[in-house]
Order: sequence, then C-alpha cells, then structure tokens
Amino acid sequence: MNTNNTTNKTAVLPELSYKIMGALFTVHNELGPSLLEKYYQRAVAKELDAHKPSYKREVPVALTYKNESIGKYVLDFVVEDQIILETKAQVSYSPKFFKQTLAYLKETGLPLAVLVNFRRPKLEYHRIINAHYGDHS
Repeated sequence: MNTNNTTNKTAVLPELSYKIMGALFTVHNELGPSLLEKYYQRAVAKELDAHKPSYKREVPVALTYKNESIGKYVLDFVVEDQIILETKAQVSYSPKFFKQTLAYLKETGLPLAVLVNFRRPKLEYHRIINAHYGDHS
C-alpha cells in the first residue's frame, strides 16, 4: 500500500463522510453480515436518499493510456461529487480492494474514498485519502 495515502487518520470532508458512515452503520445494523453485495448497495442507496446527500450509482470512469481509452472503471457510488463509496460483501478484505480503491482515487482525482465491507460481524470500513488530490485540476 502506498504510504502517501492515509486511512482513518485525517478528517477530510468530515460532515459528509460522517453522514455516509451513519448510513452504512444503519444498513449493517438492519441487515447483518450475510447478504450479497447488491442488496447492501440497494439499502445504502435508500439510506443516502433518507439523509439527502446527492449521489450517483455505478459511475463509469474512463481509463486512458497515452490519451486513448483502454477501458473503464465502474464506481459503486460517488457522493456529492466528492467521495467514492466502494462496497464489498466479502468474508475478509483483500489487498486488491485497497489497490482498486486507490486506483479509483488516482483516476478521478477525488479527495476521499470509503471502502466498506458488510460481510463481517462488525462493519469494516476504511477512509482512504487521495495523496494525489488536486493533480487533476
């Protein structure tokens, strides 16, 4: 993991990220740790609707190489055009989840991502700060 990125150490976009975290905890408390990812995503969307931050689901992000498209990423959620919310429902975290989320941050230039795993007895989450924030400005 890139040491220039910080998880859970600095308050970036605190009000919005706390609102997101409240929605995530509510979903996990209601549904528990045994469902498929798509059901958690649907429930998160309902909670975000209730808390009123604007968001987009399944956001395509072009991936380019030497100014040519080579594919795309699809982000689970982008909240208020500032925070990537990446949802998982896995028994344990894999380093590939962090790498994937870091790649999303780098490609979008957004300041923050929340990586959440609903498939644990206690909600697992990581706030990942983009060390490259502002590079795309």
